[in-house]
Amino acid sequence: MEIYFEEGQEVSPKILETMKKSAARCLELEGVDESRTEISVSFVEAEEIKRLNAEYRQVDSVTDVLSFPQFDEMSDIPEEGEICLGDVVICRQRAEEQAEEFGHSFEREIIYLFTHSILHLLGYDHMTDEDKSEMRAREEEVMEYLGIGRQLDE
Repeated sequence: MEIYFEEGQEVSPKILETMKKSAARCLELEGVDESRTEISVSFVEAEEIKRLNAEYRQVDSVTDVLSFPQFDEMSDIPEEGEICLGDVVICRQRAEEQAEEFGHSFEREIIYLFTHSILHLLGYDHMTDEDKSEMRAREEEVMEYLGIGRQLDE
């Protein structure tokens, strides 16, 4: 699996390793071949994510993360060749604020937002209570797999 960052936006080796483990686990749970998968990650300022949120979701506010899936349905993922799963856009400022608000590290918040976004790229959503419950359960499963579930957090 490859995770691509915009130039100058790389993360620490530890965060990158954890992001790869998170994505690999999400892909494994959904039966997607990790070795063929690519994901793009961008970190943006609050103004930029607000603009993107307004443009693509018609929500005129700052959000923490946006996901831009390449495929509408899991069945659209090709059986062969590269899988460009989609784009993850994270607002660093919101991640820092939420880390402080929730009492955990910035690194944990980045990993959570990344995991949340990967699940969106894989078709998960939280528009209904049932969907939200299913997505939250999968997020917790992946975060616990990484050793940073809620009860294990700092």
